Amino acid sequence: MSTQQPVVAVFGASAASPGDSDYEAGFRCGRLLAEAGFRVATGGYGGLMEAVSHGAAAAGGHVIGVTAPGVFPSRPAANAYVLEERIAPSLTERIHDLVDTSAAVIALPGSLGTATELMVAWNLAFVAQFSGATAVPVVTVGPRWRRVVGILANELDTDGSLVTCVDSVEEAAATVIQRLRP
Repeated sequence: MSTQQPVVAVFGASAASPGDSDYEAGFRCGRLLAEAGFRVATGGYGGLMEAVSHGAAAAGGHVIGVTAPGVFPSRPAANAYVLEERIAPSLTERIHDLVDTSAAVIALPGSLGTATELMVAWNLAFVAQFSGATAVPVVTVGPRWRRVVGILANELDTDGSLVTCVDSVEEAAATVIQRLRP
């Protein structure tokens, strides 16, 4: 696979385990993105990051893991499916590496870390208009993110349409493919 293919960053919970439904969905997400010719980037560790990496690797995809060992000393190395590990010195730089190098972003189920990544991607999509840039597609999977995006768009009086909320990883991959293909 050419390393010139666009990168899709996928965020998600670190607590998912092989065999559970979220892990299996993450695996399918990574596989679908790799089969569509995208490089896949995650935070590089376990849970959904591993699931997405595993799915992409199983499809022959290029997997990037952006790790932060100084922030997560109990997670000393990237998961086994990462082909290219990029080490970030801080959590902020890790998030920005993932978002800044990606042509699209998908948020799978997660907690505060995933929410932070989603907010950074959404904010960058929002401010793109001020420089005339095209907003990077931001896609969320699941009812929790649909509620969060709706509440924040309303309460913060911001553009919720910059985030596409879908119900499945299949819809998320299809959305990214549609938005990134000419």
